[in-house]
Amino acid sequence: MGSLGRAGRVALIAKALLDRPGRLFPLGEFAAEFDAARSTICEDVASIREAFAGAGLGRIEATTGAAGGVRYLPRLARERVLALVDDLIRALATPDRIVPGGFLYSSDVIFSPRWAGPIGEAFATMFAASGADYVVTVEAKGIPIALMTARALGVPLVILRRNAVASEGSAVSINYASGSRQRIQTMSLPRRALPLGAKAVLVDDFMRGGGTAHGARDLLAEFNATIVATGVVIETAQPASKLVSDYVALLLLEDLDPEGGRITLRPSPRLATCPGLGEG
Repeated sequence: MGSLGRAGRVALIAKALLDRPGRLFPLGEFAAEFDAARSTICEDVASIREAFAGAGLGRIEATTGAAGGVRYLPRLARERVLALVDDLIRALATPDRIVPGGFLYSSDVIFSPRWAGPIGEAFATMFAASGADYVVTVEAKGIPIALMTARALGVPLVILRRNAVASEGSAVSINYASGSRQRIQTMSLPRRALPLGAKAVLVDDFMRGGGTAHGARDLLAEFNATIVATGVVIETAQPASKLVSDYVALLLLEDLDPEGGRITLRPSPRLATCPGLGEG
């Protein structure tokens, strides 16, 4: 690719960084690929860093020395996270999303890359300093958001199953109470899925009473593992007291009125107190 001009190099370097968040690319790797001096690659990376910072898209981090390299950390500016929250409210707070039983239909948003990618980057921004080795979620609706969070943090995703899967070997299972009726459900995790002492971020799509999040913490405790941060897309206003207290939500569902066809969503107050929001 030595015949590429500067614009072409910058575009391809930026794409490589965006495709592999968190991965350290040696400068020599780019220099060899584009048949360019390391000093030239450094200038290209500086342009990318300036553009990303100016647009609030994240941080380009460089290391020095013989093994020096560069990596992209998706860290959204606070304004971008708040704009995402406003867009989510507009997408979800429409009367046609009320389904029988008084539930909010959100699957098309949760499972869309258009939304899941930015939501994952928002959670990665908030939890960048958590020191997490893994992202965990409970199947099934939390998986897309958790996967995008794991990608942005550059760590693996672990799925807590509703039932043990034979192909994953022996597993640890617990019972926990979930939902407004406190139904007893089961949650399982294969023994080889998570090392002892791991630190994890829990990501899910919805929280009502916090039973699922509390159950996930109990299950990880069986592995001597710790949930160091919890993020959910939507929390409900009621019950006001959850079984977990240290979590971040993007949206607060204050009211859902099937008869009146009204959904009241607003930014979660927890965003205002999230220390990692907007860093980088």
